[in-house]
Amino acid sequence: MAASEQPRVVLGVAGGIAAYKAVELLRRLSERGLDVTVVPTRAALQFVGAPTWAALSGKPVADDVWSQVHEVPHVRLGQTADLVVVAPATADLLARAAHGLADDLLTNVLLTARCPVVLAPAMHTEMWEHPATQANVALLRKRGVLVVEPAVGRLTGADSGKGRLPEPAELVEVCVRVLAGARGPESEQDLAGRRVVISAGGTREHLDPVRFLGNRSSGKQGYALARAALRRGAQVVLVTSAALPDPPGVSVRRVTSALELRDVVLAESKGADVVVMAAAVADYRPVERLATKRKKTQNLTVELVQNPDVLADLVAARGVDPAAAGQVLVGFAAETGDEDGSVLDHAKDKLARKGCDLLVVNEVGEAGHPTGFEGDDNAVTVLSRTGEVLEVPLTTKDAVADVVLDLVSRWPSRLPRTP
Repeated sequence: MAASEQPRVVLGVAGGIAAYKAVELLRRLSERGLDVTVVPTRAALQFVGAPTWAALSGKPVADDVWSQVHEVPHVRLGQTADLVVVAPATADLLARAAHGLADDLLTNVLLTARCPVVLAPAMHTEMWEHPATQANVALLRKRGVLVVEPAVGRLTGADSGKGRLPEPAELVEVCVRVLAGARGPESEQDLAGRRVVISAGGTREHLDPVRFLGNRSSGKQGYALARAALRRGAQVVLVTSAALPDPPGVSVRRVTSALELRDVVLAESKGADVVVMAAAVADYRPVERLATKRKKTQNLTVELVQNPDVLADLVAARGVDPAAAGQVLVGFAAETGDEDGSVLDHAKDKLARKGCDLLVVNEVGEAGHPTGFEGDDNAVTVLSRTGEVLEVPLTTKDAVADVVLDLVSRWPSRLPRTP
């Protein structure tokens, strides 16, 4: 694609009731300056007619390979696209795409596309959870297709559950990030087929039903890592305590305390290729959590006990669990310098103690500090256990995430790609 050209997007629409949301998706993609061609299936046209797609896209709409045959659309559309996104992707569409069927224009486009492909499933919970659908999704992800995790909410009729199409605004952001990350065939899907587990946010250790011990971590860096890993083709699990919206396409597990986070991370990391501990896990918790609110007194003494070291547990598991052998482990350290040493001194000591592969350290300060917990930017130093030191000057947390994942993707001891 020439720099002056609009990115070319094929918007596929399969035959589900959520097809009405694709109308809003088309409008938003066009407003972002993208050149969008709509390719509906025949069933999709039962929900939204061709005149609607043609009017909003400014292009003719066809669902078969016989229209405008002289332009060979079933080949040309896939060959010239910068992105193909299908929303909604029904269970039938996922099955046909996984098995290489080409019985209409959309499935022909999927076979000829050499650009990133995003599929946004929408269906009833039972259909999404069926072993056949899950096997098809796993196969597509193995091939590098970004299959967005469906949302949880109201479905057709009175049913609710997992299977709802994510909102168009969320899907647009996924598409824009995928287009921004399509830097060439060598790098665009360098984590394809990998399972990546990321923790984010600060844990809360409750004193009583009202009060807790915690920290100022917003979770923004962990969420940036989850988005970047997804864009690069990984199957991503985000274990989070942060009050941020779920990133579309990411499997989210919500936790509150350090013990809950430890249990979920250790369970999800079994068989994972990469684990990134970006969460700010509380070092201590109260020995006793009261069932009723503590009454205010002039002085309060709370006995604390040390929480488990989750990163140390992951390192230990790598030494005894064959499924964790070669797993890439990334730790984070929020540090301040003191009379005992600088931020970098403390970070090097921590890396030696922890035994992880990479340690991402940043200096933190009071609220408003440019690399503090609540900000959108970060400046970090990445240390490796082989001795390398990489300084990343102040930039966005999304950019920091890509730097970290660049190092992860090149790490020599990583596992072969997950089947």
